[in-house]
Amino acid sequence: MRRPPGSHRLVPERPTARRAGRSRTAVLHALVGCAFAMVVAGGIALLTGQPWLFPSLGPTAVLQTEQPTAESSSPRNTVIGHAVALAAGYLALLAFGLTTAGPALSTGVDLPRVGAAAVSLGLTAGVLALLDRPHPPAGATTLIVSLGLLNTPTSLGIALASVCVVTASCWLYNRASGAPMSLWWSLPGGARRSQPRSSSAVARHREDGLPPPASVTWRRPRRRH
Repeated sequence: MRRPPGSHRLVPERPTARRAGRSRTAVLHALVGCAFAMVVAGGIALLTGQPWLFPSLGPTAVLQTEQPTAESSSPRNTVIGHAVALAAGYLALLAFGLTTAGPALSTGVDLPRVGAAAVSLGLTAGVLALLDRPHPPAGATTLIVSLGLLNTPTSLGIALASVCVVTASCWLYNRASGAPMSLWWSLPGGARRSQPRSSSAVARHREDGLPPPASVTWRRPRRRH
């Protein structure tokens, strides 16, 4: 019997419930780790009355507890990413004369504020791409600054210190719970980009005893009789 046309091509295999679901251990690890990091930063904020707790710390904590070996989760990328974001946001405030303006959430959004947001985010993304130091939560940090929620050099310094505190908290929690996380740069087996992986990359992961890096597995279609 002749093979149906196109049957030689690979088709995506439907993920089973076991593959699609996360283990209870992974869920509990992320839940406790993120809560612990926020309690530490929030406790310092309560004691000092300073902005040690701000929104973009959340995505950083989630990234570091769910993907502790990823390059974007490494302390190096985290600190560099937020530092670039804070600097880009403040430069945008200076460029558009918004350093003394109130936050956009209370004063509203006008053309200078839109310009500051666009410049800060574009500058952050461009510099991090140039440095090859991806850390997506930095995009939220630079908007927090360019929208006026943090607009003084002192608050920016505290924000960067808070990033270091949250990163240290996630690192200690990951190490204490047995999850690998590098001290500064990414681990050798960490994911570098969220891109499709080649068959050789899958083979290397299997040799190292790691799960396949791709979220979709492939199989050959069954022959039709």
